[in-house]
Amino acid sequence: MRRATPKVVYSLTKAEKWRLGLTIFAGKILGVIVVLAVMKMLPGMMASPVNAAETYSPHETSIMNSINTVWTLVAAFLVFGMQAGFVMLEAGFARSKEVVNVLLECIFDTAICGILFWAIGYAFMFSHGNGFIGKDWFFLSGAPSTYEATGIPILAHWIFQFAFADTTSTITSGAMIGRTSFRGDILYSIGVTGFIYPIIGHWAWGPDGWLALMGTPGNFMPSLGQGFRDFAGSTVVHTIGGMISLAGAIVLGPRIGRVFKRDDKEKGGLPPASNLPLAAVGAFILWFGWYGFNPGSTLSGMDADGIGRIAANTTLAACAGSLTAMLLPLSFGPNKGKYDLSFTINGLLAGLVAITCPCYWVSPLGAILIGLVAGVVVYYGTLVLEYLRIDDPVGAVPVHGIAGIWGTLSLGLFASGQYGATGPIAADNSAPVTGLLYGGGASVLKAQFIGSAVITIATFVIAMILMWIVSKLPYPWKLRVHPEAETGPGLDIYEHGASAYHS
Repeated sequence: MRRATPKVVYSLTKAEKWRLGLTIFAGKILGVIVVLAVMKMLPGMMASPVNAAETYSPHETSIMNSINTVWTLVAAFLVFGMQAGFVMLEAGFARSKEVVNVLLECIFDTAICGILFWAIGYAFMFSHGNGFIGKDWFFLSGAPSTYEATGIPILAHWIFQFAFADTTSTITSGAMIGRTSFRGDILYSIGVTGFIYPIIGHWAWGPDGWLALMGTPGNFMPSLGQGFRDFAGSTVVHTIGGMISLAGAIVLGPRIGRVFKRDDKEKGGLPPASNLPLAAVGAFILWFGWYGFNPGSTLSGMDADGIGRIAANTTLAACAGSLTAMLLPLSFGPNKGKYDLSFTINGLLAGLVAITCPCYWVSPLGAILIGLVAGVVVYYGTLVLEYLRIDDPVGAVPVHGIAGIWGTLSLGLFASGQYGATGPIAADNSAPVTGLLYGGGASVLKAQFIGSAVITIATFVIAMILMWIVSKLPYPWKLRVHPEAETGPGLDIYEHGASAYHS
């Protein structure tokens, strides 16, 4: 039988107990000191734009500027890739006899936009001048090495913004498919990319634009206390493009032979699309490119939280928009009981357009609600155009114009009060933007309404004047192609001597 090992009991003397207690107490004090030291150091390690200059060495700042530049260029390439999506979407929705015309117009718009935005557009939009127009840096001459406080080289910023300008120009062509002469397209494209977009865009995005500075002392409506915000362009890109599209469609009038629902409920409506699979693929390419459009507008790879939030919000808004635009015609439309692919495509695009303005300042739930409403807006907006006998073959006006207005206003409702401004080093959330539904009052909504209304009305009026002037020119520079091109073989053969599809 094994004998149990007796327990040994140690007892400390009073002096030993004191020494042990003092040792434990000293250890705790040392731990507190270490924690306090770490808390003191963390703000410097995670610097905000306010204290970045005194925290980082020139070498560290150079590294961060390089990261931000690479991020901005990658985003620019994604946005430029959207041109492939636009070409496919418009070619898919167009009739088969005008596809070549669509392709060539989109390529030309890109080419002329690049030259004009280098020569005058960037200067009008992003240089200093006054509240209405920039006055320096024509042909990029005399421009600084970096743009403002971003630390991004001026040419990198130029190519990112060129991709945005190109998007605006391409939006315009969609509503004018099938009856615009190619020479007329050349003329109005020069007006759009060289003057309308950059000058009006300066009001909201220029360093001294009057809408951007609105609500500050010494500027327009200082008592408002809010400037106009458009993070990635629901107004500056999409509403401008949509309003120019509306002006062009009105001045041109409908395509010959186009029958509207109010005139014939059985035969009325848009002519069948030539290639819906192509249009669907184009929509997905546009969705992919939007991950450069919205997250890239931080101009900062260092704002990791902002980039992730924007990408998630962009995704959720597109999903929500596609669902409502699919379900509404299923339940209420003239094709009740049928799932409509065209509306579903335009619904996801409307969700993307709407979230483009508020994407930085709203929560994922807010993004879903914004997208849901965008799907409703694009559906009923399309029906209104049909009722007004405005021929818009791809839905450019409801998708970009009307959904852009909704997205701009939605910031004043859904800004969650958590996020302030992005920056080259980190986000600065010291002055968060708060919308009406989150207890922030109506001041943000008022600023958004003013900015959206001013840009919408100004763009439409100026675009109507431009389109009317071009429409009064003699052939072949007249805005609308000769009637025999529409009634005969179509624009592809008449203007370009080629056909996209051969049997």
